[in-house]
Amino acid sequence: MATQQGTSHHYRRAADGTITYAASNFRYVWPAECDLMAQLAGQEFQARYADWHRSPFTGDSESHVSVWRQPGLP
Repeated sequence: MATQQGTSHHYRRAADGTITYAASNFRYVWPAECDLMAQLAGQEFQARYADWHRSPFTGDSESHVSVWRQPGLP
């Protein structure tokens, strides 16, 4: 994907049967981009996992959960 952009489409059915639609645009970012943004915000890297189950992050991982910490905060 050259633009690294996508659109997420959401349809919701209310109790009365009406349906609402909303879309949100997003941009894919590489973990290194997230690291740089966190560093520029003064945060320290703590950990990176492949998923919410804390599976190891590897070069083959299709997603990531990254954890940063604000220095001076618990």
